[in-house]
Amino acid sequence: MEAYFQKVQALLQTVRQTQGEAILEAASRCTEVILARKRLFFFGTGHSHMLAEEPFYRAGGLIPVVPILEPSLMLHEGAVKSTRMERLGGIAEILLDRHEAGAGDAIFIISNSGLNAVPVEMAIGAKRRGLTVVALTNIAQSQSSEPRHESKQRLFELADLVLDNCGPHGDAAISLEPYPIAVGPTSTVVGAFIINAIVVQIADNFRRLGEQPPLFMSANVAGGDEHNKKWIEALREGGYRIPL
Repeated sequence: MEAYFQKVQALLQTVRQTQGEAILEAASRCTEVILARKRLFFFGTGHSHMLAEEPFYRAGGLIPVVPILEPSLMLHEGAVKSTRMERLGGIAEILLDRHEAGAGDAIFIISNSGLNAVPVEMAIGAKRRGLTVVALTNIAQSQSSEPRHESKQRLFELADLVLDNCGPHGDAAISLEPYPIAVGPTSTVVGAFIINAIVVQIADNFRRLGEQPPLFMSANVAGGDEHNKKWIEALREGGYRIPL
């Protein structure tokens, strides 16, 4: 336990030191997207889908967030099936069409390896539609293996902006000798930090501009329901298409 705690602490410090500028840049671009009344999409397969849900509909979260959640690419309908599905071509195009993603929107594509067909095609399709593509990935992990997509490209090679979770090879961080398999994955906890750091910075950007950031309150505190309803109605009247 203590070794894992120290590893996560060290990784967060590394992210702060090496990804700080990229986090600020991502927040700046997202601020522009929201001010232009466009949307922030989040997408991931397998365990990465948790990070696509992380900023959606929660206390202190941005309202114009749209997670792309495809059950066949998640784990609850079959973990082995999900792994096989994310290696198939053609799925990303269907999802982008389904969500009507378009020019001026931004999309965060989360994939620790950045090698499989669906995340890579999501980046390709999103760029073709005029979205800003932000990759949250592990660059060292991605560079260590051959890409599985027919283009022979990796996610980080296609993105407009790359955020590196700086994790260990294979994600799990703690070796337990003499056993050969490590435990303690880091991509989720570090990825959640990166995403929420961007959200915090976006809110601060709005404050500096003298604008009120479109944020949810907790529905479990006094006034939360009323606050959220007011924002949702106002944004929908302004043309936002948000899945609530």
